Order: sequence, then C-alpha cells, then structure tokens
Amino acid sequence: MCFVNKMALGIFITLMIVFNTILMPTALAADITNGAKIFSANCAGCHINGSNIIRRGKNLKMRALKRYHMDSVDAIASIVTNGKNNMSAYKERLTEQEIQDVAAYVLQQAQQNWR
Repeated sequence: MCFVNKMALGIFITLMIVFNTILMPTALAADITNGAKIFSANCAGCHINGSNIIRRGKNLKMRALKRYHMDSVDAIASIVTNGKNNMSAYKERLTEQEIQDVAAYVLQQAQQNWR
C-alpha cells in the first residue's frame, strides 16, 4: 500500500471516529416528545407551564433555572432523580432514560419561555 493510500485510510478512520463519537446521538439521547408526556403525567401538577404551585420562585423558567444553577440537562436530571426539599425524587418511578427525556424537555421549554 502506498503512502497516499495509508494516509487517506488514516484520515477516513479518524473522520469515522469523530463522526461516531461526536455527531451520532448517544444511547441516552433525549426524546423530547417522550419528555413532554412524562412531564404531563408526573410534573405538571406542580409545574404547569413551568410555574411552581408550591414555591413560586422555584419555577422552571430560565431565569430561575439560571439563578439556582439548574440550567443544564444534567442539573435538572439530578434534581428529578434525587429530589430536593419539597421536590420528590423520581429515581424509583422513572428510568434513567425517562429522566433524561423529561430534563431535556424542561430545558427546551425554559429556553422557549414555556410556549
């Protein structure tokens, strides 16, 4: 095999690795539609349209999420999983994938001002 072919093969393999690790969805890629269903069934009772009927300032609007450092999927997933104060933990009720889905949905809705 000549040097040019080896180099082309190396570039191709590198590009495939980059594509598969960065650009392809991961196993835990969020399903926003499923997240909306989970939110409706489990969260909307207290957080209708991103509000909070228990503690008004602890709503799901982007401003509050940023204030409380909850403005990432990981942070939202953590509080959904483990709960905090009046917020129930859902680790026994939802799968890890469902938690990721609902966290992604909440963040997307907050970014869109819950329209």
